[in-house]
Amino acid sequence: MVFGIVFAPLNVPLHRRIQTLATVFAVSTFFLGHVLPWLFIVVGLVCLPGCAPLLITYLFWIYVWDRDTPSRGGRHFTIIRKLPIWNYFRDYFPVQLVRTVALPPDNNYVFCCHPHGVISVGHFTAFGTEAVGFSSLFPGITPHLLTLDMNFRAPLLRDFLMAHGICACNKESCLNCLQLGRGHSIAIIIGGAAESLEARPESTTVVLKRRKGFIKLALQTGASLVPVFAFGENDLFKQVSNPPGSLLRRVQTRFKDTMGFAPPIFYGRGIFNYSMGLLPHRHPVYVVVGKPLAVEKVENPNSDLVDEIHEQYTKSLRELFESHKTQYGLDDSAQLVIV
Repeated sequence: MVFGIVFAPLNVPLHRRIQTLATVFAVSTFFLGHVLPWLFIVVGLVCLPGCAPLLITYLFWIYVWDRDTPSRGGRHFTIIRKLPIWNYFRDYFPVQLVRTVALPPDNNYVFCCHPHGVISVGHFTAFGTEAVGFSSLFPGITPHLLTLDMNFRAPLLRDFLMAHGICACNKESCLNCLQLGRGHSIAIIIGGAAESLEARPESTTVVLKRRKGFIKLALQTGASLVPVFAFGENDLFKQVSNPPGSLLRRVQTRFKDTMGFAPPIFYGRGIFNYSMGLLPHRHPVYVVVGKPLAVEKVENPNSDLVDEIHEQYTKSLRELFESHKTQYGLDDSAQLVIV
């Protein structure tokens, strides 16, 4: 320890170093995916003018001809989802996908994911890769993890996301994914940006009370609602205190309302130290997939029906949390806080 910083020892096993490098790649993609691609393109245009026609054609392609693909089911490449790097990324924490019941492949599902965490490590690993064996646990089901539309405006990042089966999070995209055929399903992180501001160790707060759009979507399509809880997701980073009503929380909320995403002030560990940095801490994450809540298709559901199904879903989520909390790292006294 030097000046309060705990440094990693020199004799760290090679496999753990590779796990860290895989995590550096993933985190860099999450945090710099909107900046680095543009930097590469600008450098290419300036330093390699011969590549200009190719780069301009690519930009024309993604912003004109291919711009709607993220809302039309995207592009799903199993070979990309199975890249070895994701196995090392999984083992860094590690992340485990837990199936509580089998899901028939002749149905469509809305996987309702909680909590968001800072960067949703567990949900990305479970639904955006094959590192935890989604296809083996849920054969015949094709997941489409959803993320903010803005993430598909950056060159290269959009193609990286779509290759993993990730699509835009908007109504059109949800409907298109669920209508691709039997088994095609979506995974939505219900709390979204607001919930990331609650992500801190041992927090069990989820943003759900006013989130009812996913209920209406399930009713309109007849897709079953599946509660998913990632135990340990909130333990990967520490966050500066920002209780509701504080100046920091007000600034963060205003930023979220304006830009569409929240800027949590967080820290984890570094590449060569365990005390400070932007890498997540090594902490197990258990993504537990609960029992589906069957929903009868209603083209124009009224608010009373939406509220009724929302109440049933909330009950299912609480039951999932209570049934598994002690098994996956929480005390028996831990309570699911819904705001």
